[in-house]
Amino acid sequence: TQLAAEYIRNNDLDKAKQELDHALRINSKAVEPNLMMGVLLQQEGSHINLQKAEEYFKKAISLNAQHPQARNNYGTYLFQRERYQEAVEQFKVAGASLGYEQRYAALENLGRTYLKLGDSQNAEQAFIQALQVNRSAVIAQIELAELLYLQERFTLAGQMYEDYVRLTGQATQGARALWIGARIARARNDEMGMKVLLNQLRAQFPDSPEYKRYLQLQHSSEAVWK
Repeated sequence: TQLAAEYIRNNDLDKAKQELDHALRINSKAVEPNLMMGVLLQQEGSHINLQKAEEYFKKAISLNAQHPQARNNYGTYLFQRERYQEAVEQFKVAGASLGYEQRYAALENLGRTYLKLGDSQNAEQAFIQALQVNRSAVIAQIELAELLYLQERFTLAGQMYEDYVRLTGQATQGARALWIGARIARARNDEMGMKVLLNQLRAQFPDSPEYKRYLQLQHSSEAVWK
């Protein structure tokens, strides 16, 4: 199973499949090879393998219903398939698993799933909890920055965005983070900060939905640009 994990990391899926088949012949009731087979088939991505992946995720969970990585990985699969309500249930279990090394990531996943469901209140709670587990949870930081901005809590939104930039670096921000930062700067009357971020957005991501949205809103006087 560990050898298969290395092959998956190197995108050598055929060799990974061979090793997992061997592992499952040795012990078909072991959680880890069933779980990793699900990950492998999901990564390959064809329709038939995506269907098979779900069978392996379910098998892993049936063998250990409290296995947090199995729950988190199955939740990620369900999220990819846009089955958001089902994904919530998986991420809840993983996010409540004390001692699970990736618990903060499961909580970030939970928050992102709530956002897809339009439930910003539970999303905010999940992101706050992720940061309580790991202060360096950058997904939670940038998502909370936007949620706080939309609630017109501009000072807190700015603090959250600044924490995010300190961890990720000014130069490595994606289009969405730059757009969030620019809107927060505008709301805080930081015209220079807004211009810097918008210039970076235009230079690096001129075809992005975020920059196109700015062009639509640039003359709008509304307090919150959505």
